[in-house]
Amino acid sequence: MSDGDQAADAELFDLVYPELHREAQRFMRGEGAGHTLQPTALVNECYLRLVDGERVQWQDRGHFFRVAARAMRNVLVDYARQRNADKRGGGLRPLQVNAADAAFEKEIGQLLALTDALDHLHTIQPGLATVAQLRLFSGLGVKETAQALDKPLRTVERHWREARDWLREQVDDPR
Repeated sequence: MSDGDQAADAELFDLVYPELHREAQRFMRGEGAGHTLQPTALVNECYLRLVDGERVQWQDRGHFFRVAARAMRNVLVDYARQRNADKRGGGLRPLQVNAADAAFEKEIGQLLALTDALDHLHTIQPGLATVAQLRLFSGLGVKETAQALDKPLRTVERHWREARDWLREQVDDPR
């Protein structure tokens, strides 16, 4: 694949698509009813970002899914930012405000605040940020995260607790 072999791209897609789709479904279950992005579209956009960018030398399965989690997160953030821009006048028609729109706007704000906090955490504690990213945006459990990172389970549990507490503090009280 790193040599530009199209067949290798297709083979990789066939191998990882079911797992990426499960992760997207798991993540999208937590999204509001007003969310129009579907799991299949999320996976397809994520995969396009993975293979259309610079050729990455995949180190192992864990590396691929860490990068995929980042790509999925970026797709969702881009989607939320576009939706927020449209609401602020970037769209061609005025939006009707109802309870579903209000709830969805709150979720967009929370997603953007979480993303900003996660970016900041990555600058000060990259290990904690990686664990949080895999847990939040890849839908991996603690055990799966430990396996993907090839880290002891107790270390990942501790990192997850620390990251979760720090992110909650930042999102609830952004200062």
